[in-house]
Amino acid sequence: MTVTTRAANLADCGKSEEEAGRNCGLGTDMKQTVLLPSLHLATYTPPGCSSGEEMHSKGWRPRWKPRSGLMLSLPLASCTVEGANSDADSEELRQRIRAAKEKLGDRLMILGHHYQRDSIIEHADETGDSFLLARTAADSNAEHIVFCGVHFMAESADILTADNQIVTMPNIRAGCSMADMADLPDVTSCWNELLDNCGLGDPATRDDPDLPAPEGESYLVPVTYMNSSADLKAFVGHHGGVVCTSSNAEGVLGWALERAGKDGKVLFFPDQHLGRNTALQMGYGDDDMAVWNPMLAPDWQALSGATFVLWHGYCSVHQRFNVEQIEELRAMHPDALVIVHPECDREVVEASDESGSTEMIRKFVADAPPGSIIGVGTEIHLVKRLDAQYPDKDVICLDAGLCPCSTMYMIHPAYLAELLERMLKDEVVNRVVVPKQIADDAILALDRMLAIVA
Repeated sequence: MTVTTRAANLADCGKSEEEAGRNCGLGTDMKQTVLLPSLHLATYTPPGCSSGEEMHSKGWRPRWKPRSGLMLSLPLASCTVEGANSDADSEELRQRIRAAKEKLGDRLMILGHHYQRDSIIEHADETGDSFLLARTAADSNAEHIVFCGVHFMAESADILTADNQIVTMPNIRAGCSMADMADLPDVTSCWNELLDNCGLGDPATRDDPDLPAPEGESYLVPVTYMNSSADLKAFVGHHGGVVCTSSNAEGVLGWALERAGKDGKVLFFPDQHLGRNTALQMGYGDDDMAVWNPMLAPDWQALSGATFVLWHGYCSVHQRFNVEQIEELRAMHPDALVIVHPECDREVVEASDESGSTEMIRKFVADAPPGSIIGVGTEIHLVKRLDAQYPDKDVICLDAGLCPCSTMYMIHPAYLAELLERMLKDEVVNRVVVPKQIADDAILALDRMLAIVA
């Protein structure tokens, strides 16, 4: 990916509140002081590790390299948010954004992911999950598409939009820790090792990889979650694979299994939990799944017998939810309903009444009868918004810590205001550009997904 950037870095703004926002990449001509919320990251110990020493012994890396090539701490922490509503009180920022939007008119479309703060969502022309927003961008004729989300979402929008449309982000450093857990070199290495050691074919060698595998042939079919970088979507497209979302994963995995053949395998990345929960829902068992951790030696006995090879990735927000939280809610409210995102651990999904994508969670809450108490296991901004939207229901986040997605939280109204004002000066900053060859291969994987769910 090529990025044109003069981006803000929220992590660089950790001085005093008075100084915050003054020189945070918003442009040298920005003189005023903007008060930014403070985000404190604490030490994180991954599931199954009782100490930092054990974490390192199991091969956990404390840092990841995002697509931009910058080194960021992996945002997997317990956290507290101070001044979380301070940006909502900034009438000056609100008016600057509204004024710029009015002047740009139909030339501009602002897209806001469900996990964005309210003071961003209020300016969005459309809201939704990552793929819905990318499709919305593709259907738009706007010259400028501003994606208020994280980097892989903006990449998908750039892939699906026309060459004359410009996709930008208010803060180019708003990445996704889960997407960054799988990169092209590691996935390519895994792919080659699985082909060599499991005696499988590459679907790219077939005359038509879109057809089911012929009798007696076995292939390794790659499937990537929408929450992945453009180069991994391109890898999947080139090798006869497909993209999935949290709402269509079952149908996509069924398609992939037909192309893998009777003794073939599906390589699923980057989120192991979506892959595992979907496979379990399809009737597969634990022995049908094995985890690939690029930091550890492969367990070839488990991998050889597995139908699904799951990448060792996860969402830091959805890993905060646990069965104890559900039990506590039901102890206080025996009739409470519980729905969680399928990026949660299998035990959490199995303990819930339902699991599903952000769009399914929204529908679940909307369809619940008045007076319902609903525990939700997903990002706090969406949960709070649903609670406000349905005053006749009590929508509760299962996690009392109320931790937002720290990278989504890097999209601040100050950055949006600056970006739009630069557009008015015909300055293009924070542009996301996916090279043509990568985009062409990624389109193959996305088109296969659309054909499956059509």
